[in-house]
Amino acid sequence: VQLQASGGGLVQAGGSLSLACVASGISFSIHNMGWYRQAPGKQRDLVATITSGGDTNYADSVKGRFTISRDNAGKTVYLLMTSLGPEDTAVYYCNANRPYPGTNYWGKGTQVTVSS
Repeated sequence: VQLQASGGGLVQAGGSLSLACVASGISFSIHNMGWYRQAPGKQRDLVATITSGGDTNYADSVKGRFTISRDNAGKTVYLLMTSLGPEDTAVYYCNANRPYPGTNYWGKGTQVTVSS
């Protein structure tokens, strides 16, 4: 199983970035997908999730600014991030999971740095 995230980088406050995560080795369409982030010295936190059926959920801190979407044919999940602020600086990780039978996979992460 591989979850290859890309699209991170350095952006000024107020700017936008789009992350992509391409999955291989899993039946993508039946997995729930998500983005999480971890800032230095902090725990990994949920950013946004999208179920296999397309239902989405967002952390309060990103609601209205970030949009998660998926392309099942391309086995890719996206995260469009707008109005970025320094507080969004973190390593962003892609996740794929199925509650039953309890599989859970993580990608290696992509760094997002927002300068003030």
